[in-house]
Amino acid sequence: MIISTDILLPFPRSIVYATYRDKLDELIPYMRNIRSINAKSREVKNGVLVCVNEWHGGGEIPAVARTILSEEMLSWTEHNAWDDSSYKMNWKIETHAFTEAVHCAGENHFLDRNGATLVKSRGKLEIDAKEIKGVPFFISKQIANLVEDFLSQKIEPNLKEMGEGVQQYLESQAVQV
Repeated sequence: MIISTDILLPFPRSIVYATYRDKLDELIPYMRNIRSINAKSREVKNGVLVCVNEWHGGGEIPAVARTILSEEMLSWTEHNAWDDSSYKMNWKIETHAFTEAVHCAGENHFLDRNGATLVKSRGKLEIDAKEIKGVPFFISKQIANLVEDFLSQKIEPNLKEMGEGVQQYLESQAVQV
């Protein structure tokens, strides 16, 4: 599955970029499908800020998916590399369920648009049914399809909701446009 969202925020790029990078804890109230975010590490390597955050999701789980996914399975570890010189962030997500089977990575570009900021998120989600252990392949294929369908309904809307949350947060901080 290709992940692709564009979010235009009416704030300067430097402020939007710094908010995404540095204010995750303060953005949680604006993201209804996120219960918490725990910072695991944050260090500069070769001029790039490298962060590891553990996310804990929530929200409604469809009845069909509930047989496979539970609330505690909706957690993931996100590895970010923030390049301030290019206003770009590379990310990789490791799910806590089906870790070997799920591959999800991409990048966000923060582009100046006449004083506003266009956040372009691009990535790819792949689920390898052969890597779902402990079940016959024909069942793992069904599980892979179900998990991919479920995640595809969550990822892009969550990225958009985060952008909306950044906008609401910045408006609440009375950031000047």
